[in-house]
Amino acid sequence: MGFLSIIVAAIAGFAFGAVWYMSLAKPWVEAAGIKTGADGKPENNSMTPFLMAAAAMVIVAGMMRHTFAASGIDTAMSGLVAGLGIGLFFISPWIMINNGYGDRPFKLTLIDGGYATFGCALMGFVLGLF
Repeated sequence: MGFLSIIVAAIAGFAFGAVWYMSLAKPWVEAAGIKTGADGKPENNSMTPFLMAAAAMVIVAGMMRHTFAASGIDTAMSGLVAGLGIGLFFISPWIMINNGYGDRPFKLTLIDGGYATFGCALMGFVLGLF
């Protein structure tokens, strides 16, 4: 059951990311400095970032499940709160550091940090259901 919960949580996080970034596509492309074609869509159509994101979701969900088991987090609401904390206080600050040293716009930190925060909250919720 543990492996299944990791996969379901990873899929939920990935799907949330699709919705998040589709709804914030224009400001994200602008803040990230992505080169676009005449149609306004990114020039790079590689599947590599999507494959890397899927793998990362499995890794994050797996470590969250391990941490939750070791910490006694075993309900959907406690998983949601713990996931929110992981995204807001672990991942988002790291994104801010990387973007700061890369001289990226703070708007990019807000967009990417928002995804990390709410994506981890959703993954934590899903993990707490199993």
